[in-house]
Amino acid sequence: MKKFILLWALVTPLILSAQEIKSEKVRFEVSGNCEMCKKRIEKAALTVKGVKSASWDIPSNIISIIRDPRKSSLNDVQKAISSAGHDTPLSKAPDTVYNDLPMCCLYERVIE
Repeated sequence: MKKFILLWALVTPLILSAQEIKSEKVRFEVSGNCEMCKKRIEKAALTVKGVKSASWDIPSNIISIIRDPRKSSLNDVQKAISSAGHDTPLSKAPDTVYNDLPMCCLYERVIE
């Protein structure tokens, strides 16, 4: 019985430390206008490894993402979204992709 208690005392901290937080919730702005933008933005975010959910709010232009930070970076997520035509704080969409968006999806871009 003493061996079991000793073993349990040694193994328990290892088990607890292995149960680290595996996901984090992140929010950031993504430029867009409509339901078509919403589908495109969320789909692009979900293509990134480790992204478990993505929900973009049209009125606020804020996307909420739950992701595993061990599998991809926030920069990876923002690059995927910008490559679909939508500007993010860390990555601007290529002009050629932005210009190919439907008219209703063309948002006002910040000129830098």
